[in-house]
Amino acid sequence: MYTGRLIFSQVMAHLPLHTFRRCVARYRGEHYVKHFRCLDQYYVMAFAQLTYRESLRDIEVCLRAHQSKLYHMGLRAPSVARNTLAKANERRDWRIYADFAQALIRVARPLYADEDLGLELDNTVYALDASTIDLCLSIFPWALFRTTKSAVKLHTLLDLRGNIPTFIHITDGKVHDVNALDMLLPEPGAFYIMDRGYVDFRRLFTLNAAGAFFVIRAKSNTKYRRRYSHPVDTAGGVRCDQTIVLTGVRSAVDYPQPLRRIKYHDTQTGKTFDFLTNNFSVKAQTVADLYRYRWQVELFFKWIKQHLRIKSFFGTTENAVKSQIWIAISVYVLVAIIKKRHDIKADLYTILQVLSLTLFEKTSIEQVLNLRDRAQEDHGNPKQLDLFDNLTGH
Repeated sequence: MYTGRLIFSQVMAHLPLHTFRRCVARYRGEHYVKHFRCLDQYYVMAFAQLTYRESLRDIEVCLRAHQSKLYHMGLRAPSVARNTLAKANERRDWRIYADFAQALIRVARPLYADEDLGLELDNTVYALDASTIDLCLSIFPWALFRTTKSAVKLHTLLDLRGNIPTFIHITDGKVHDVNALDMLLPEPGAFYIMDRGYVDFRRLFTLNAAGAFFVIRAKSNTKYRRRYSHPVDTAGGVRCDQTIVLTGVRSAVDYPQPLRRIKYHDTQTGKTFDFLTNNFSVKAQTVADLYRYRWQVELFFKWIKQHLRIKSFFGTTENAVKSQIWIAISVYVLVAIIKKRHDIKADLYTILQVLSLTLFEKTSIEQVLNLRDRAQEDHGNPKQLDLFDNLTGH
């Protein structure tokens, strides 16, 4: 039931604050802090993400314009100065927000567990990939990437049921993608979809030993010997389905068990792909379809770079950058939680666009975020349609 709270307060009400306090206590985030709490810092940074603020000064000016509403937003600090926020981002342990984001992920995943992938498959399906965020070398020297530039890299494992990131590791740009496999805890029975940048047969054998399945694109120089060819239906694009053993000097030692090789021709693009998997029971077409779903992680990276503040930063230290990225991820997951809990039909982009314009309004969040549904039902009220178009930019 609506109680007259600000939209921002209603959004933040979905946060498990008891978990947040445990994260703060774990890293002593409020040691010697008197006024600007870690929760205040999180609220301000979340506000910056939801409203697309450009800088610390931008955040300060916007919040000062609504200073009478800060208390109703949940902020206990009487005002927010950019220097105070900058120092908090620089000094307070980024692991507070990393752990809290992981807690939100644990809340979100069960909400999307029944999402239909369009495949005859009940297993959990993950896509693993990495994305680089370029930085200025003179401002971010700690994130050395190349001789003339800096960068941070987001190693991400995405649960394809709901596109919820389940694992994120932030490194400098020099760390190779395949190293992320060393940090994963394989889930027995789950599928891990990867591009050929993750071809490392010793690490893949570790996944196999843990009872997990993988689908990966083979490199062109992979050496193998065919043991058996299975019958295939070429109408769907599958050209061959083989049981193979690796014959490379190192690969034969690193992965001593048979693998399954599937050759697939995509008629839309005219490209041919070679896939390797350790699963011998699913259909060959399902393996090809699984790899096609890997592009969802690419779309995830593109989405968060376009709609969250992770390409320009409010601080230059490693702690400030990691804090901002983790808070951005937590905001993404929070919006996904709200979408499910309120049964909102609009996509995440539309939800963010509407929230960015309505955070200081005292309106029911269901009424605001279900505006599209009401507009579509009321075809005789053009003003309502125009209002939705103005809010979302369509």
